[in-house]
Amino acid sequence: MREPVEDRDFAEFYAATNRAATAQVYAMIGNWHEAQEAVQEAYARALTRWRQVSTYDDPLAWVRTVAYRVSVSRWRKAKRVVFSSPNDTEGVPEPMENHVALVAGLQRLPAAQREALVLHYLADLPVAQIATQLGVPEGTIKARLSRGRTAMAQLLGEDDNV
Repeated sequence: MREPVEDRDFAEFYAATNRAATAQVYAMIGNWHEAQEAVQEAYARALTRWRQVSTYDDPLAWVRTVAYRVSVSRWRKAKRVVFSSPNDTEGVPEPMENHVALVAGLQRLPAAQREALVLHYLADLPVAQIATQLGVPEGTIKARLSRGRTAMAQLLGEDDNV
């Protein structure tokens, strides 16, 4: 049985990180509803393992990784080609035009570049920490960031309606 202190610690962690985790997973998968569902599933798993997860250097990284894997697993099970549908925006405020272009551009990048850009620019992680979390050399992350930035510049510059 969990102690009240553990529940309070988890509640504080959730309140402090939920918004960022959802935004980061959304940027990686491109569907707000799917991101919310996957992040909630990840937090539910974190709660059941909170004694262990709370000891990690970066529990948010664990939640983000689990949420991304949950979304990929759901996508594979559903055998969907595209995450979005007309009903996905229900209850979500209209995004700004440049936000739509940014998310659309991210979706056109290879997954490794998209993940590096999201972790570096949205999660505000340094290259070394991204490399550690993904289990690849720092040089690989630097290359992914460079290629991702170049590709995004081309994608966002090629068509104002990306």
